[in-house]
Amino acid sequence: MEKTLILAEGRYNTTDGKTAHGLVRHSKRFRIVGVIDSTLSGKDAGEVLDGIPRGIPIYGSFEEAISENPDVKYLIIGVATPGGYLPKVYRDIIKKAIKRGINIVNGLHNFLSDDPEFSRLAKRYKVELIDVRKLYRDMKIPFTGKINEVTSIKVAVLGTDGAIGKRTTAIMLHEAFERLGKKSVFVAMGQTGWMQGAKYCIVMDSIINDFVAGAIEDVIWRAWKEENPDVIVTHGEGSLLHPAYPGGFELIAAGRPDYIILQHAPMRKHFDDFPQYEIPPLGRYIQLIELLSGKKPIAITINSEKMTKEEALKKAREIEIQYGIMTRVPLYEGVEDIAKAITEDAEKIKVSIGVEESVQPQVL
Repeated sequence: MEKTLILAEGRYNTTDGKTAHGLVRHSKRFRIVGVIDSTLSGKDAGEVLDGIPRGIPIYGSFEEAISENPDVKYLIIGVATPGGYLPKVYRDIIKKAIKRGINIVNGLHNFLSDDPEFSRLAKRYKVELIDVRKLYRDMKIPFTGKINEVTSIKVAVLGTDGAIGKRTTAIMLHEAFERLGKKSVFVAMGQTGWMQGAKYCIVMDSIINDFVAGAIEDVIWRAWKEENPDVIVTHGEGSLLHPAYPGGFELIAAGRPDYIILQHAPMRKHFDDFPQYEIPPLGRYIQLIELLSGKKPIAITINSEKMTKEEALKKAREIEIQYGIMTRVPLYEGVEDIAKAITEDAEKIKVSIGVEESVQPQVL
């Protein structure tokens, strides 16, 4: 993997920095050697993110980062801003990187390759501008119903808000299934998943609405057809009730998951980027998922932001008792219990119906 810097100036320690967060936690496409954010200079990116040191320093400037990593090949724009715009302060840093021959990876809706100044510089200095969302913009695959052929267990992580850790929990589940001896495939639904190196990926919010369902169906079907896994794990985008980023309906309808995990951040009171809108009670999401999919979530996972370990674990136990649904804090408890519960439930149903086909799971 090529050495790569992440640009997250002024936003690493916010929900806008979720692309950087994902790459600091997990990357199979790029070797992350540093994050640029002058507000957190000198700190470890992992410790800032979740208290786990990862040996990835945060630099106060592009110049400082380059002085310690002169052979860097890529600069990733590590933020996902509301509306997908490029922060103005990033322009000069990107231009400096291009002039040093560094390729730029961009997950924003604001395509760098369409910017006359960036395009001219990229051509002059022979660097590549990779607009990840642009790679999927013209994908036009209709829904066909072939999702019904998929015999793997399909698991989806949805959330009560956007930027809440759905993809991270999905990757953790994928790895947990593999530790249990199950062949698992992770299917990414957004640009960060592509940057992390997911073999099977679409960027859902880049695709024309009429073809979103078909793209979801196709990428899950291909993962099943080509890999023949025991389990396919994926994640939703946005949130069922988010006013600006509604999502999850498409995955339930087109991906037809056998099991749904609901990610929740108890300390969040308002939707990400929209403080004027309160997040509805957790129970409403549970009801919605049951109405839309025909079953309650198999588990609830807790995003422990703004909570101590003790507070998060206590809240998990309270939720578990209140709703009768297994609840875990992935950062502190992992997700092995959830993977085991899904595996055991799927096997039980397979035996009871006596066929090798997609399961219709029961709530534990």
